[in-house]
Amino acid sequence: MPASSPQVLYTPAQRARRDATAWTLVQGVLAPVQFLIFGISLYLVLRSLHTGEHTDWALASVVLKTVVLYAIMVTGAIWEKVVFGQYLFAPAFYWEDVVSMGVMALHTAYVWVWWQGLWSPTDQLLLALAAYASYAINAAQYIRKLRMARLQKQPSSSPLPDTGAQAST
Repeated sequence: MPASSPQVLYTPAQRARRDATAWTLVQGVLAPVQFLIFGISLYLVLRSLHTGEHTDWALASVVLKTVVLYAIMVTGAIWEKVVFGQYLFAPAFYWEDVVSMGVMALHTAYVWVWWQGLWSPTDQLLLALAAYASYAINAAQYIRKLRMARLQKQPSSSPLPDTGAQAST
């Protein structure tokens, strides 16, 4: 297990790979799309729990959110492999990946319960809220890393110019 997050997220070579790979753009598009779906779904889930209306829409919205989560996790692992040389748990994103595994477990549990019809709709929506709480924590972690990457100064001895194009998973 790595020590606390390093002050420098990317070496010059990692920064160059990050800026050169199309997976950075994929992550940059999927992350806000997922967050938008999350916001809409959260509204539908809370509204359904409060009013009992449109429960089918709320339940389906969590499935859609989970599909997009899987897409961002798979493409994020590919991005991590390109940039850091390993699919998950690179030291710079170790704790984000650990929490992501919990997020994936809760979302997967939701889909399983929904698919099998094992719980009442209310219980399914409560499980979705637990999954969403874990997602919010994980999103905050990644936003923090994005901010750190943007604030990270390019070492003066580096031959690579600082393009300002900084992305995170």
